[in-house]
Parts: sequence; C-alpha cells; structure tokens
Amino acid sequence: MRTGRPKQPLIVTEEERERLESLAHRARSQALLARRARVVLACAEGLDNKTVAKKLRCCLGMVGKWRSRFLKGRLEGLYDEPRPGAPRKVSDDQVEKVVIQTLESTPRGQAHWSTRGLAKASGLSRMTVSRIWHAFGLQPHRADTFKLSPDPQLIEKVRDIVGLYMNPPEHALVLCVDEKSQIQALDRTQPLLPLRPGQVERGTHDYKRHGTTSPFSALESKTNRVIGQLHGRHRSQEFRRFLDTIEANVPAELDVHIVLDNYGTHKTAIIRKWFAKRPRLHVHFTPTYGSWINLVERWFAEFTDRRIRRGVFRSVKELEAAIREYIAVHNEDPKPFVRTRTADQILDSIARYAQRTTAVQPS
Repeated sequence: MRTGRPKQPLIVTEEERERLESLAHRARSQALLARRARVVLACAEGLDNKTVAKKLRCCLGMVGKWRSRFLKGRLEGLYDEPRPGAPRKVSDDQVEKVVIQTLESTPRGQAHWSTRGLAKASGLSRMTVSRIWHAFGLQPHRADTFKLSPDPQLIEKVRDIVGLYMNPPEHALVLCVDEKSQIQALDRTQPLLPLRPGQVERGTHDYKRHGTTSPFSALESKTNRVIGQLHGRHRSQEFRRFLDTIEANVPAELDVHIVLDNYGTHKTAIIRKWFAKRPRLHVHFTPTYGSWINLVERWFAEFTDRRIRRGVFRSVKELEAAIREYIAVHNEDPKPFVRTRTADQILDSIARYAQRTTAVQPS
C-alpha cells in the first residue's frame, strides 16, 4: 500500500551530471554546495528521500528541499539566492569624500595617507577606508618610477628596433648588446642559514667586497643564445675586444644588426672607426633613456635574480666562474623572449604617459 504523494522522478542530463560531480568532489567547492550536489546525485540514482538521508547522514527535510529546488531551478536552484544584508551605513557622499581626499591631499607633515590616518580624519573606520581604497584601486602607500625619453627620433627608433625583433631581416642576425658594469664579488660576513621547512634561506645583511667584474653580453633575439665575455673594466677598449669576439662568432656570410644603448663607450672614435671598416655590421641605437627596449636588459635582470643576488663569492675568480657557468647552462636550452606589443602599442603607451604628465604640470 502506497503512502504519501508520489515523488517526481529526478533525471539529470550528462552535462548536469558532470557539473554536479565537479561540485561534489572539487576541493574548492563550498562545503554546503558540495553536499547539495551529493544529495541530487543520490536522488538521481532513483533512491527515495529516506534512503538518501540515511546514506548521506543528513535530515530528511534537507533531502526534500534540495530535490525540490533542483527540479524547479535545475543547477541554478542549488545556489543561495542573493540576500539584502544590512542597510548601508556609509553614504555615497562619504565615499566620494574619501576618494577625493586620498587623491587631492596629504596629511600634515607626511607624504601620503594611511588607512588609520584617513580614518581619523574622515571619522570612518579603518576597515571602511580600506574597502573604499580597494574598490577604487587606490594604493597611496605604493609608488613607482618612470622616465619619458626626450629623444627627437623616439618614434623612428622604436619602430626600427621593434621591427627588427618582430620581423627580422633575412640572412641576418639581430644581436642585443650591452655590458653590466661592475658586478661585485660579495661574501657574507657569516655563513648562510639554508632553506628548511617553515624557514626561508637567511643571510647576514652586511658583506665583504672582493672586487668587481663587468660581463659583456650579446643576446641573439631569435634564439636567445648569449655570447659573453668578462673584463675588469668597461672602457671602449674592452668593448672593442668584445666586438671582435662577436664578429668571430658570427658566420661571415650573414649581416649583423646590433642593438645598442647610448652609453659613452659605444660612441667613441675607436668604436666608430671599427664599425666603419665592417659594412656588414649595422648599429641601431636605442632612444635616449630607452634602454628598456634592448632585450639583453631583460636577460640581465633574469641573470641577476637567478644567480647574482643571492650568490656568495669569495673572489672575482669565483664570481667569473659562476657567470660563465650560468651562460653555458643558459645556452644549452635557451628560450626566446616573445614580444607581443607592437611599435604602435608601445608608442601609444608612451603618449598616454606624456599626456598624464602634461596634465598635472602646474600652470
């Protein structure tokens, strides 16, 4: 004899089953949502509410509720409906005042606002100020640097160099050349405390100096292979010897396009005469204050971060051995840098910076 109303059969599609399985077993799912998904999956097996409640160790009312909600709203029915919450205590005018005060003023005797300082000045709580800053993307405690190039040939140079990277000429190599001057061989005054579970590597803040060396590097933009040479100084004489090394390592049948910054040793009479005697080598100077466009600078940053900054070197010889080893390992499996920004995109970005700096100049 049947008792109660007959239950509407709960049938899920393959797509719904996949989504329910994901919600039920994914580690990032909310616990309540995962349990609701398991209830629906159990009901989809044809089990009655009482059996599902016993199997999942939950109350009978919960099974009935989420069976009904799924039949009515499908997957969307498992999510909680938006709740109105408590009424707002901070008005739009107060929010606007905080934003304007952050952008257009500073506290007396200080360079920027803190959440506590602005909370005291505005009469709001520190967390309210923090939430307003977060909503509007304001970070008064942070600052960055920039430098606009005054080079009158900025546009032409950017188009020229980016064009070499993105559309290199046939039967030619593009080499990005520079030197990282005076890398110090630094030894810590006490032994390092190595990395351990729950503890980062630690070293003393002070150090001993054991001399310097200057690595000269030529990065091939297509393959990211590096030609390197070390010198104790970084004058035009050393730079010319490095250019001789580049010439010896490049096949004679290929033209070479060399990207250089405007450092003084790159433009001396010795260097100009050297290039004049070698017509297959073409020089492309970066814009003034625009060495960021030289790809070897990106490689130098990577090299410094991975090998130099945390290194311990007890002599210049030890430092130079480490640099040579890094270059050798890098050249075994080089990964080319991928440029995605065109010359027009770079110039548009520079133009936006220029407009913003012009806009804030005092009249």
